[in-house]
Amino acid sequence: MTMIPDTLEGALLLSAIDFVLSFVFISFIGVILHFFPLLNKLGEVKERRD
Repeated sequence: MTMIPDTLEGALLLSAIDFVLSFVFISFIGVILHFFPLLNKLGEVKERRD
């Protein structure tokens, strides 16, 4: 017994699930990339001038 039937309706359902999950993953990557500048500021080294 399969959860998604091997028919046209099953293929459309699988495509819809794939469409939504790709938005989720792309958004997750965007959130991670958003925090890179903040992490860069936390690790910033201040140089001394003699």
